[in-house]
Amino acid sequence: MAGILSKDTTLSVKTGSTGTFTEVPLLMEVPELGGDPEKVEVTTLKDAVKKYIPGVRDLGDLAFKFLYDNAGADSNYRVLRALQENNTLATFQVEYPDGTSHQFDAYVSVKMDAGAVNAALTFTCNMSLQSDITVTNPTAG
Repeated sequence: MAGILSKDTTLSVKTGSTGTFTEVPLLMEVPELGGDPEKVEVTTLKDAVKKYIPGVRDLGDLAFKFLYDNAGADSNYRVLRALQENNTLATFQVEYPDGTSHQFDAYVSVKMDAGAVNAALTFTCNMSLQSDITVTNPTAG
């Protein structure tokens, strides 16, 4: 299928090596996932042009935007803030409507976004990656 709407994209979290993923509700924006390798120069004095080899990829931090909800113990804001406050390394999974998923380990930091007149409250969860991003392709169905 070509051209997929981002509707129904989810972010889920689990802590520890066992357990199941639980969706973090009210996701509004997903950042770019992936990274470019650094360029390592390998030019010699005999080369007429600069030469490079691929180095380590810098995936950077990932910033996910959420509609703010702090109404209960399972609300998105409280769940993510608890991970931050306890300095918990968690496993996250982004899943797209076609079944493709990206999984990674990260520490989180949460901050409220700026407020404005006649605007919904939102917050951003920044994720500091502690692993590579594993991509799983959808299964034929």
